[in-house]
Amino acid sequence: MPPELAAALDGRDESLALSRFGDHEQRLTDLGAGRLATMDEQGIDVSIIALTPPGTQALPPDEAVRLSRAANDVASAAVARRPDRFRALSTLPLSAPDAAADELRRAASLGHVGTMVYGHAGRLTLDDPAYDELWATAARLRQPVFLHPQLPSDATRDALYRGFDAMTDLALATFGWGWHVGAATAALRLILRGTFDRHPDLQLILGHWGELLLFWLDRADGLARAAGLPRTVSEYVRSNVYVTSSGMLDAAKLCHVLTVTTPDRLLFSTDYPFQHPTRDEISAFLAVFPDHDRSLFTTRNAATLFNLDL
Repeated sequence: MPPELAAALDGRDESLALSRFGDHEQRLTDLGAGRLATMDEQGIDVSIIALTPPGTQALPPDEAVRLSRAANDVASAAVARRPDRFRALSTLPLSAPDAAADELRRAASLGHVGTMVYGHAGRLTLDDPAYDELWATAARLRQPVFLHPQLPSDATRDALYRGFDAMTDLALATFGWGWHVGAATAALRLILRGTFDRHPDLQLILGHWGELLLFWLDRADGLARAAGLPRTVSEYVRSNVYVTSSGMLDAAKLCHVLTVTTPDRLLFSTDYPFQHPTRDEISAFLAVFPDHDRSLFTTRNAATLFNLDL
């Protein structure tokens, strides 16, 4: 989180507060020794870094374009300093849909290995036709798209996520529930809009073991029939969606996810700096995997998806 962007977002997105708990702010601005030390402690060789939420889509279009470019340049410089340890996902000015594909192309030319997006920019949802050039560009450039949760709209928060104290309201709307429902809904809307039929090479990444979607696929499959899609939601998930752990080292969630998708669709991640698993906790969780599946989860799937030379 570059300080200039944090200052621009202040007062525009309440979820920015989550980046200021404890030592998060200091850790988020550190793209050097402190981050590398944590990676070493956890046994992580290469980290794919990304701009922390809330992204730039809460900003006016011109400002979103300028600060997205600046954030991508910061990330690119960090990778250039330590190409043995870092890769990066780009951030895009989603409030300026016409500029989003251009910035994706520019970031890819800088070496970014994918991009991170959010489910809506104001009233514009991610599946809106205004973004179709973005999806076409991501598919053509083989840039995987990480769909990250975000703060729900004020109208949704008023209806569902307010009525407690301010901290409980925010937690309910973000990491406690609302984030994950919102991200799952955004992914479903992309599927129902036919995004993966138009762009079959497009690959989506969902954090937190699939943002609830993988735990509701038997019901979600009925949506495909209602929408007249050629395949079920489960089939799109198995061909176009990767799932990360986001630091939730829970064997029960892993076991369920493996009943609805395959080991070659899973990616390890720690959700730094918001989760702090120790090396022992990571090792204990990895022991759940058979040897072959373990290397897929920790290294080989990411190397394939992001075209990493590891």
